[in-house]
Amino acid sequence: MNTNQPVKVAVLGAGYLGRFHAQKYAALPTCELVAVVDTDPARAAAVADECGCDAAGDVAEIVDRIDAASVVVPTVAHHQVAMPLLEAGRHVLLEKPIAPDLAAADDLVAAAARSGVILQIGHLERFNPAIRALAERVDRPLFVEAHRLGVYSGRATDVDIVVDLMIHDIDILLHLVDRPITAIQAVGSPVLTGQVDIANARLEFVGGCTANLTASRVSVQDKRKFRVFQPGSFLAADCAAQANQFATLPPGGGPSDIMPEAVTHPKADNLLTEIEAFVGAIRGENAVAVGGREAREALAVALTITEDIDRRAREYAAGG
Repeated sequence: MNTNQPVKVAVLGAGYLGRFHAQKYAALPTCELVAVVDTDPARAAAVADECGCDAAGDVAEIVDRIDAASVVVPTVAHHQVAMPLLEAGRHVLLEKPIAPDLAAADDLVAAAARSGVILQIGHLERFNPAIRALAERVDRPLFVEAHRLGVYSGRATDVDIVVDLMIHDIDILLHLVDRPITAIQAVGSPVLTGQVDIANARLEFVGGCTANLTASRVSVQDKRKFRVFQPGSFLAADCAAQANQFATLPPGGGPSDIMPEAVTHPKADNLLTEIEAFVGAIRGENAVAVGGREAREALAVALTITEDIDRRAREYAAGG
């Protein structure tokens, strides 16, 4: 596209997160926020008034006026809402997970490829400065441990905890290890909803790396920590505090020579960084940060974890 012109965008979904998307686009000089779209006219109007753009009840009303859109609707509606945009040749930033199932994910990826447009998925933690700093130092991970615990909020209860929260760490893990998975074992349980609310998964990779991931939405406090152990170093990221702890063994040194390092990053707006990356990719300034194929692989692992949890639950109910 002509990089001298602002990218014309719409936000589909004016709920809790959609409002934040609209605010970010409205503040970016490289964008023109054309409209906020929601099936609830009052909700669309409220966010549109706040952000200084039009409100619409259906994307068909504004699709000819936009270059791109953020799709911020419940996961079950991702395919239904995003497909017409992709088929119309519009770039899409789609909230995670990419879709509720692999067939829908494959459709979305294929549609973006056919139209030659960008499909970026909102795996927000990839843009966290603590994760980016950790990724720069990972070279041979042998053991990974992640805890993603949250206080119950009542949001995203249409999906289980694996697809809602653990998928963040699955995406980071696959990005860092970049090797085939050889085994997955998982346990989990519903607590407050009809879905699995707390889960633990163990993943083994070709080459010997093992990962232990825990996610919960029934914690009494928030915790988002990711740790990597590799020869000669321990690397930790606190996603909530946007800080790192590194411990490195110098060449030829012994345990008493370990060099600890604490890094605190300037407070970053991960969503703004994500949206800037999306707009930058549209303008040809950078590569797509988290593409549809990567997000599809994270979803595949998440669904395998969920299947193993379901299998164990059936065995338990049957007295096995």
